[in-house]
Amino acid sequence: MAKDGTNRGGARPGAGRKPKALKEKLDAGNPGNHPLSRLDIPENIEGVDMPKPGDYLSAMQRDGKPLGADEIYTKMCRWLGKLGCDKLVNPLLVEQYSMCAARWMQCEEAITRYGLVGKHPTVTTSVVQSPFVSMSHSYLKQAQQMWLQIYQVVKENCTVDIDSCAFDDPMEKLLRAREGK
Repeated sequence: MAKDGTNRGGARPGAGRKPKALKEKLDAGNPGNHPLSRLDIPENIEGVDMPKPGDYLSAMQRDGKPLGADEIYTKMCRWLGKLGCDKLVNPLLVEQYSMCAARWMQCEEAITRYGLVGKHPTVTTSVVQSPFVSMSHSYLKQAQQMWLQIYQVVKENCTVDIDSCAFDDPMEKLLRAREGK
């Protein structure tokens, strides 16, 4: 700490080597010989109902359509359940991710419908950027940050190969198909 009371120097947050996933540590035979906590999932486990999504995730929007965040929430819960990490991730974080992802999709639909530019609201009527563009960017950034938090928990605690349990993302399928050629 400097004389003026400010912190200067030192390691930057997030600097350094990123921790390996639990699966990678187990495959390498635990080279650091540290105790690893492994989730042993029995073969015959009884399913538990996933937490009910909040009502606001399926609320009707002004245009009369449902938001659709409840569908994203359901898919995320199923994915987490497949990996055995559904108890490790805070349901509120999954709800927030679902809401941001649904709002991002809503903004993208508005951009498609109304375009990237609009008229300035004053008398000049000059061309300005659509407000949906900046809103879309903001929601995408929030959704991405929440997704990274969820994925970090899954990566650190999952003993199954995560790539084999990925979402049925069409872009992911295309990229994986190109790798095989």
